[in-house]
This record gives sequence, C-alpha cells and structure tokens, in this order.
Amino acid sequence: MAYVITSPCGAEKAAECVEVCPVDCIEPGDDQYYINPDICIDCGACVSVCPVDAIYHEDEVPDDELGFVELAREFFGI
Repeated sequence: MAYVITSPCGAEKAAECVEVCPVDCIEPGDDQYYINPDICIDCGACVSVCPVDAIYHEDEVPDDELGFVELAREFFGI
C-alpha cells in the first residue's frame, strides 16, 4: 500500500485528491475516499492538495490513525 487516507477525510470528503490523481486510483467510499494500492504510482500528488492533511504514505501514518490502513485493505479486499 502506498498512500492511505485517514480520519480527517470523513469530516471533509473533499475531492481535490481525485482531481489531481494522474492514474485515477482514488475511489469514493460511504464515508471517505480510498486509494487503490494496485493502481497508485506513489507520486504523492494527492498529498499536497488535501485541504485537511488526511493523506499519508503508509510508513508515515500516525499511530492513532493506523486503523485506516486496515480499512483501506478491507475496502479493496486485500
């Protein structure tokens, strides 16, 4: 998994990340967006445009947001 979208997205669910993704790997869920790790090219374009700083590289997800790594895996059936 490259990038993970965390809890701030749920309150905002802005779509700037979707608009800048060059490979269309960001998909809407019921309560937030999710980044498909099989499509993501690890470019980081989504990180800089997120208005609520909800996107982290998997290796840099804060400890209190680690549950969102598992949510993303479940969303994509990984």
